Amino acid sequence: MDTFEYISASHRVVFGTGTLQQLPSMLKTINATSVLILCTPQQIATAQQVQSIIGHDVGVAIFSDATMHTPTHITDAAVLVAQEKGVDGIVSVGGGSTVGLGKAISIRTGLKHLCIPTTYAGSEMTPILGETENGRKTTRRDIRIIPTSVLYDTDLFKTLPVNLTVYSGINAIAHAVEALYATNRNPIIELLALEGTRSLVEALPVLQTDDQNTEARYKALYGAWLCGMCLGSVDMALHHKLCHTLGGTFNLPHAETHVVLLPHALAYNASTPATAGAMAKLAGVLPGSEGDAVKGMNALYKRLGIDLNLKGLGMAEEGVDEAVDIALANPYKNPRGLEREGIRELIRRAWTGEEAGRDTKRLL
Repeated sequence: MDTFEYISASHRVVFGTGTLQQLPSMLKTINATSVLILCTPQQIATAQQVQSIIGHDVGVAIFSDATMHTPTHITDAAVLVAQEKGVDGIVSVGGGSTVGLGKAISIRTGLKHLCIPTTYAGSEMTPILGETENGRKTTRRDIRIIPTSVLYDTDLFKTLPVNLTVYSGINAIAHAVEALYATNRNPIIELLALEGTRSLVEALPVLQTDDQNTEARYKALYGAWLCGMCLGSVDMALHHKLCHTLGGTFNLPHAETHVVLLPHALAYNASTPATAGAMAKLAGVLPGSEGDAVKGMNALYKRLGIDLNLKGLGMAEEGVDEAVDIALANPYKNPRGLEREGIRELIRRAWTGEEAGRDTKRLL
């Protein structure tokens, strides 16, 4: 029998439909009486809705310049506003970009941080912060980074565009996939990873054709929550490291980059005996897998009509070798060793958009 360690982060989560109305009481629970509301330029209306619910005397200002990959100069500007307004808390409303900004502000200032996610990114569940400065993205893990409270309201997802629903949902599945073969995995996280993946795999095809399906929205958000807990509880491996490398260096969109790389990183790691058990369990929750997790992931992409590649996201071909160099410059834990030729072939295939497969000789 395996010996394992499970560490649980302590923060409050409110989950359901119409829960946004509980925001005033949640702020009281964390003793936040004056907050800065964070959002992207695209979500000002939602931030204003939040401000209306808690009142302008509590939501004293809105900072709407959150952007992907959490550039440090944006964080500097937001911290300055928080200091000028004298707030004792922050409320982030949005996806990973806004949540990341909230984390960055909180770890710098010690301000309490309440998250209201509007995508399935899962960042709100993790003690991980990725920041970009001078074209390089670095990540760090600190228990103080994890938000104080999280409010999930399925109503906020009704206007999420279908393509973002799919991409964000696959991003969440990526968290669970890596948790299944993380070096510090444990049975608790394995259960969360499989249940989270199963929920998203069932919900995403429904939402693609009926984006107002209440049950599917609920199931997708539930799955994303579980997958986010996986990401925050175990070490990240090849997939996430490559996404951070490519996203920060080439300014690629976060969710779409995860979508492109996931099948290829999965295929790379499926080729080692160390992941055999994890791959078998993953295959069990992927329809059409026939016992092969890579085949099951490819089948899911076909069902969802996903056809993305790094080239189409704006990455130049010469970036392939640059990405390999950066990825190998900072060694990290992965079930299969980081081999230059294999990593290069993985990124090349993701750049062209070729189908992932562990029968690829150049990967072995």
